[in-house]
Amino acid sequence: MTREEFEELVAEALDRIPPELTRLMDNVAVFVEDEPPADDPELLGLYEGTPLTDRGEWYAGVLPDRITIYRGPTLRMCESREEVVAETEVTVVHEIAHHFGIDDARLHALGYG
Repeated sequence: MTREEFEELVAEALDRIPPELTRLMDNVAVFVEDEPPADDPELLGLYEGTPLTDRGEWYAGVLPDRITIYRGPTLRMCESREEVVAETEVTVVHEIAHHFGIDDARLHALGYG
């Protein structure tokens, strides 16, 4: 799968997020990278920033939070296009949930591990 096709899958996954949630998202950007950091080669996605639940009056003038979805590990772990589509959607939801302050334990319990 080409990078462009994978980026389109990420965009489609973002489009499936309910509008009532996307309206609440604030100061966050989503990126696609080919590979994760070398110290975590199987990482599918990463949220970097300050979750909405941790922001206070001090939160102003900061760079956007960053959600990165990694193409390489996703393609290596999936055996079909359908699996890539499903895993990409789960990864996008997982990282957006971190933006809303939901931790890994809760995400795993909800099936977004």
